[in-house]
Amino acid sequence: MSGHSKWNNIKRKKEKTDGAKAKIFTKIGREIAVAVKEGGADPNNNSKLKDLIAKAKANNVPNDNIDRCIKKAAGDSDRNEYESITYEGYGPCGVAVIVEALTDNRNRTAGDVRHYFDKFGGNLGQQGCVSFMFSQKGLIIVPNDGIDEEKLMEDVFDAGADDFNVEDDIVEIFTDPTALFAVRTALEEKGYTFESVELEYIPSTYTAIDDPDTAVKMQRLLDMLEDNDDVQNVWHNWDAPEEEDEE
Repeated sequence: MSGHSKWNNIKRKKEKTDGAKAKIFTKIGREIAVAVKEGGADPNNNSKLKDLIAKAKANNVPNDNIDRCIKKAAGDSDRNEYESITYEGYGPCGVAVIVEALTDNRNRTAGDVRHYFDKFGGNLGQQGCVSFMFSQKGLIIVPNDGIDEEKLMEDVFDAGADDFNVEDDIVEIFTDPTALFAVRTALEEKGYTFESVELEYIPSTYTAIDDPDTAVKMQRLLDMLEDNDDVQNVWHNWDAPEEEDEE
């Protein structure tokens, strides 16, 4: 998979069943709840919340759901306190995997994640065992609605971004992780709208899996992790065939 495959994953999930969509709503809802508790319920004064609302809308989360989630997190009715935990491990053939979770029960989540790794021929490792193989980058997604690439290039680099990539329906803009907020703000002032603003892990090297049966196990490991309500993001360095990436 490409280093910036996260958005491809999001687009693919948007086309899945209603059950899968419900899981996406749950995951984004947790992120919104944490953002509200950390920075308040007003997106104009909480940039993280503003970005998550854009992400939710890009994933077709109804506005009513978004509003209910914000109000619930801002009130006393939400008693859940979510904790951010990162797990690292190896999939089949030594594929490096990073799992980011938001959980209200770390024992449950750790048990689930360990079970998935064990079941599909991998193993959960210690903190730092694979993260050194990745570099963190900011990724800003803007819609490509007939954008002028020359002006885009000028605006992107003027805003302080490192690089950009134009695709058919979106533009991916890469930043230093510490500059993500500043670049987003500068682009917003230039009139750009966003579908996603996030930090992501990009692998420095990739691992191929030649055996088809082992590749199936790796895909099932990723599917199980991504289907878990506690898991927010899954990063890996599997050099998957194109057809695997689009299923």
